[in-house]
Amino acid sequence: MARSMSLALLLAIAALSSGCSVFQVRPWERESLARRDMAWDPDPLQAQVEAHIHFAKEASLAGSGGGGGGCGCN
Repeated sequence: MARSMSLALLLAIAALSSGCSVFQVRPWERESLARRDMAWDPDPLQAQVEAHIHFAKEASLAGSGGGGGGCGCN
């Protein structure tokens, strides 16, 4: 009983001590993070084409939201 309580306490302390880390971008790092190749989609046109192909194959919009029902009418 005491061993399981100490294990639970140890796990609780470990979980609470991990916490959130504060990540700040330094001013001298902003230049490299603002480069075009660091973007989520470096080529917006290619990303749009791939999203269209994904929609055509899967019949779903990946997180971009959209109206309409399952009947195919928008």
